[in-house]
Amino acid sequence: MAEIKTKQTSASVEDFINNVKNEQRRKDSFVILDLMKKATGEEPKMWGSAIIGFCNVKYKSPATGREMDWFRIGFSPRKANLSLYLMNLKKHEAAFKKLGKHKTSVACLYINKLDDVDIKVLKSIIDISSR
Repeated sequence: MAEIKTKQTSASVEDFINNVKNEQRRKDSFVILDLMKKATGEEPKMWGSAIIGFCNVKYKSPATGREMDWFRIGFSPRKANLSLYLMNLKKHEAAFKKLGKHKTSVACLYINKLDDVDIKVLKSIIDISSR
């Protein structure tokens, strides 16, 4: 069975964010970092080379049944957008209607910049996802 490539590392989260080239994305990343720190009460960890995660958990894939170490919530300042990794996005459907400009996939919430969304709604989504 193939091993998952994205694993927790000892790389510096702050160094990673400070090296984000897009200034707005870098500033927004520090805001999201603070929201997730407060919601979880935990320190962030780098996962792979580009994901910041909180709350190490054992995750069992519903598709394959495979268990792996993963994080409860996290984000990545990607070139195209801010990708927030949240478990069970379906429970946030009502909040997404109030959030503002965004997109979703199976496990990600995509935001271009924080100015596009209601930060109070985003904070609520992060708080609920961190439990």
